[in-house]
Amino acid sequence: MLIWILFMKSIAILGSTGSIGCNTLKTVEHLKNFRVVALGAGKNVAKLAEQVRKFEPELVACENDECAEELLRRLTDDGLPAAKRPKILVGEEGLVAVATHARAGTVVSATVGAVGFVPTLRALEAGKRVALANKETLVMAGDLMTRAARESGAEILPVDSEHNALHQCLRGESAAEVKRLILTASGGPFRTKTKDEIERATVAEALNHPNWKMGDKITIDSATLMNKGLEVIEARWLFGFDADRIAVIVHPQSVVHSMVELVDGSIIAQLGVTDMKHAIQYALTYPERLENCLEPLDFRKASQLTFEEPDFERFPCLRLAYDALRTGGTMPAALNAANEVAVQSFLDGGIRLSDIPRVIESVMRAHETKPADALETILETDAWARARAAEILTASATGAGSV
Repeated sequence: MLIWILFMKSIAILGSTGSIGCNTLKTVEHLKNFRVVALGAGKNVAKLAEQVRKFEPELVACENDECAEELLRRLTDDGLPAAKRPKILVGEEGLVAVATHARAGTVVSATVGAVGFVPTLRALEAGKRVALANKETLVMAGDLMTRAARESGAEILPVDSEHNALHQCLRGESAAEVKRLILTASGGPFRTKTKDEIERATVAEALNHPNWKMGDKITIDSATLMNKGLEVIEARWLFGFDADRIAVIVHPQSVVHSMVELVDGSIIAQLGVTDMKHAIQYALTYPERLENCLEPLDFRKASQLTFEEPDFERFPCLRLAYDALRTGGTMPAALNAANEVAVQSFLDGGIRLSDIPRVIESVMRAHETKPADALETILETDAWARARAAEILTASATGAGSV
């Protein structure tokens, strides 16, 4: 028994109650040689308590003191012995503790939005392998994150299906042999809709993704194609190619997860079923490839694969992301913060879907770009852009201005 424990790999998960976090735990159950030592979550205490009972981590983090008290009460009421109850921390301090747990060799960064930024940075500084599903961290501070990884010897393994596919396609290829990276996009629920139909889109329609089951924020980003724009910025930092060498192609079937075009005209593509557990397992076990628990891709059911150019007029968020990447500095952080505020306003019924890019563009126009080489600068930009976006939304709601 002791020998078996010594050969187990220890991981920590940021965002354990979300879609990626839950799929990571399912993958861990399949692999059997991973030990979960720390979990970080938000307000979903019921789900977190269930995970604690099942995986018995040493440390957990939740959003605030009220969540911590409820978690402890649930674990006590369920009869979990005191010896098996984890240490419970809260807020960013708790997430950082999860991300830097001494025994965690791998940290799965799966929180949504900017909340995972500092914990992920601390994990990289601590030399962890980071299985990255939180694209906002590289969008906000790609230079800072990748520099921290180089200095500590940390690894960044992408969990996003598109970047995970690119990572697989680039195995064995040199940068000099690559002409461009090609990210595929499903096109979301409004791929065939007119501009007027997108203007009138409801929250329910925007959350009805045709291929993937994801959290609300990322699903709205997919509906506006901002998700793909953020992925373009992320790809720049993961693989070192500039904006002009990163393309987006719409592929409604989501079978081809991304492609690499080589200088001789050859194209390498990664295909697979639409299930995030494949990418998660790849990031956890790299450079090994192990059997997974998924059904293989059935080409008889995927016989028709189609590709389209993205429409930058109907989906201006994609254009704004390219603009932010080309501008550089703190502009991507401003773009990301403004998008998060605008998306939440749409989910709350405050604005239309088509207002999201208008808010973002207004914030970008007002932003004075600075070098994104310090944590304080990036956090200041994030706070400024959120405040500016909120001002725009308030002015629109009171009739003092338009979105």
